[in-house]
Amino acid sequence: MNDTSHTTSTALNALRTHINGRLIGQSQVVDQVLIAMLAGGHVLIEGVPGLGKTLLVQTLAAGIGGQFKRIQFTPDLMPGDVTGHVMFDMSQSKFVLKQGPIFTNLLLADEINRAPAKTQAALLEVMQEHQVTLDGKSMEVGKPFMVLATQNPIEQEGTYALPEAELDRFIVKVNIDYPEADDEVLIATRYALQSFAVEPNDSQQLLDVEAAQQHCAAIEVDDKVSEYAVKLVRSTRGTTLLRHGAGPRASIALLRCARALALINGVGFVTPDDVKAMVLPVMRHRVILAPEVEIDGLGVDEVLRNLLEKVDAPRS
Repeated sequence: MNDTSHTTSTALNALRTHINGRLIGQSQVVDQVLIAMLAGGHVLIEGVPGLGKTLLVQTLAAGIGGQFKRIQFTPDLMPGDVTGHVMFDMSQSKFVLKQGPIFTNLLLADEINRAPAKTQAALLEVMQEHQVTLDGKSMEVGKPFMVLATQNPIEQEGTYALPEAELDRFIVKVNIDYPEADDEVLIATRYALQSFAVEPNDSQQLLDVEAAQQHCAAIEVDDKVSEYAVKLVRSTRGTTLLRHGAGPRASIALLRCARALALINGVGFVTPDDVKAMVLPVMRHRVILAPEVEIDGLGVDEVLRNLLEKVDAPRS
């Protein structure tokens, strides 16, 4: 790697250390969120409340010197509460555009599956095109821009399944679970005396995100590795274990995330192992299990692992 790429890798490690110092026991979650950011994508985080999802996004925003906003999704939330709306300004005697919380760098869409599909769909345009259309006018959001949406497990009361078109907009789906016992003791000990909140004076730009994304896009991918990624995605379409396989967008996401993983590891090229490591987070939300598989109690991750073993990786 050249000097600038080495500098980016060093900055990434500093940011990882900073976030892991606050979000204890969730290093894999932190890495997958950073990978999504480097790949220029959005993240869906699934887990029960109280596992530090908000703290993760706040700390990440502080670490990149970005603006952070949070929307609590509820059944009565309207699309205009997300994107903004046109209102009449009495002082100016005219209609003005009021921008919604979506105009930020990092947007935390908290408990996104507690709002109906119409409100969830308010995110579709901005997630794809990084712009919002209000009153016929297109307005760009900040750079960098990233949506980190959290959802409770779908079997919980009062939740709505996310539409497939929206799920496909998330480059990865990250599962966050309870920390190990030792980590939970450390969390309890530390935060019994402190606040979870990230204070304004905690903000320190450790990473230039746009520069890091450019370095990520420059990571080399051999044709054989690209073919391997596509074979992995296509294998989800020819199995009776899945009712719905992953589309071409999954192949793109898999290679983008593999590039980001290589950058985090300080390597200038993508290996088959990088691709393999990203299969679950990239594809677990893009496939649908066959009904008989669900009845047998098999999970999406288990099915994807089985498919992974059947696809030969390039040897050189």
